[in-house]
Amino acid sequence: MQSALSPAGIQASRILDLWHLTLAVCCAVFAAILLACLIAMVRAPRANRATPADVSVVGNPQTRVRFWVIAATGVSTFLLFGLVLADVLTDRALSRLPVDNALRIEMTGYQWWWQARYSPDGGAPGFTLANELHVPVGRPVVVSLKAADVIHTFWVPNLHGKKDMIPGRDATIEFRADKAGVYRGQCAEFCGYEHALMAFSIVADPPARYEAWAARQRQPAPAPSDEMAARGREVFMSRDCARCHAVRGTDAQGTVGPDLTHVASRQFIAAGTLANNRGNLAGWIVDPRTLKPGTVMPPTRLQPADLQALLTWMETLE
Repeated sequence: MQSALSPAGIQASRILDLWHLTLAVCCAVFAAILLACLIAMVRAPRANRATPADVSVVGNPQTRVRFWVIAATGVSTFLLFGLVLADVLTDRALSRLPVDNALRIEMTGYQWWWQARYSPDGGAPGFTLANELHVPVGRPVVVSLKAADVIHTFWVPNLHGKKDMIPGRDATIEFRADKAGVYRGQCAEFCGYEHALMAFSIVADPPARYEAWAARQRQPAPAPSDEMAARGREVFMSRDCARCHAVRGTDAQGTVGPDLTHVASRQFIAAGTLANNRGNLAGWIVDPRTLKPGTVMPPTRLQPADLQALLTWMETLE
């Protein structure tokens, strides 16, 4: 779901209230202008080409017209100041979310994917993942925002407004998900060739389910359970995969691409571009630039047997 009209948190609800007020005021003004135009057309004197020009109004004060112009200007000014006041009050309300016992995440935007680092929480260690966040329902979340290359913008319309991510500057955004569900986020600042395919998901889980998910994410990758998976891990470690990606529990410590320790648990790959299934994963490994032109990841040419073994191992990374 990705809609500012379906708020799932208190901040998004405040923004929706401001939207409704702005829409009502603009519609009322538009209707008043249409009505004034209609009245003017109905009351306008009828004439043809033979009718002489009426210049009697020239030099005479138009007191009635002047009154309505002044009144309309005054009402417009009042409404504009009212919208400014509503905007200020909404902004103050958004900044007053209590953040005691907040879940803290560092989100970094790259061309064109997202890295999330969960800070240690309640004595448990932090962990890293990509393009998919999980948060507990009802608990405040503070996200530290960074950009690694160009300007990006963090936007999850169901939960909050937009926040720019500028290289060299740190920013934060706070939100709270009050309804369980999956909410789509998007980079909202044009950031290059694949800007439109730079998405992510926020999964709001009940607290117990979130804790179970976080406990699994803190675990290293499991050891291969059969020869096929063991062969797949060997392929991963012997190719360029291990130079770019990290998999905790192995010697792969790459930082160029997303952390793949629990990649099989994610709903999508390639920053929301493709559903996470065996076929899409195979196509992404072999030639990602046909699926997401401009991506930094190069093609990986593998023998069919090696590719199947690699896929089998990656499917165990839950």
